[in-house]
Amino acid sequence: MHIREFRIVLPISVDEYQVGQLYTVAEASKNETGGGEGVEVLVNEPYAKDGEKGQYTHKVYHLKSKVPRLMQVLAPKGSLEVHEKAWNAYPYCRTILSNEYMKDKFIIKVETWHKPDMGEQENIHGLDKSDWEKTEVINIDIADRKCVSDKDYKEDQDPAKFKSEKTGRGPLGPDWKKEVLNNPSCPHMCAYKLVTVKFQWFGLQSKVESTIQKIERRIFTHFHRQLFCLIDKWIDLSMDDIRKMEEETKRELDEMRQKDEVKGMDMDE
Repeated sequence: MHIREFRIVLPISVDEYQVGQLYTVAEASKNETGGGEGVEVLVNEPYAKDGEKGQYTHKVYHLKSKVPRLMQVLAPKGSLEVHEKAWNAYPYCRTILSNEYMKDKFIIKVETWHKPDMGEQENIHGLDKSDWEKTEVINIDIADRKCVSDKDYKEDQDPAKFKSEKTGRGPLGPDWKKEVLNNPSCPHMCAYKLVTVKFQWFGLQSKVESTIQKIERRIFTHFHRQLFCLIDKWIDLSMDDIRKMEEETKRELDEMRQKDEVKGMDMDE
């Protein structure tokens, strides 16, 4: 089992992020869907359990060519589907990804706290001391060009070049975090993402778990750069607007999987 905590600081408030995250998830899903691959939304509904309330979603990721070649070679035909079950009790969210072929030998668990700080809280997820000592903490700077490979880079999704017309935020320079702290009018927050990966396959466990963690880092970096640069499209939306958009997105995804060409991020470096 491999555990990492990713910390992503943004010049966005916790309340703003709730809308921005859901908007960007919908857009990212459409960008990754086509040619029989991509995202299928099975369930998207409110839930209440053990005193926790939020939105429950169950999605299926039809991957095929969208996994590293090592896993394409190893996986039997028809097994490259990942089920994602998410319980969004914002500002806390829990997501579990699994595979019906691997059953309990494969799991990716992502637990996220969204806090109005700059990422300085330690062990925010309350791990046991021994587990926390083994957890690697990785800070992701959305404005750092070096964090993005050439094939992932998109100029219109570069926070170091983007300026929001509606909020005046950006572009984010090398010292943008200090500038945010020194500017009371600019909100800020951190997404603390604890990622636990288990892949039990003799001789390959360590390599595959490490590969999956690298993929998660790449996804988080790309996603949050996109989220910030889309701010003018979602900053005025309400949660009611988002729920209506999600219903429309579900219909679009079903059609895109059938009619569009394969597109999106190649998971091999």
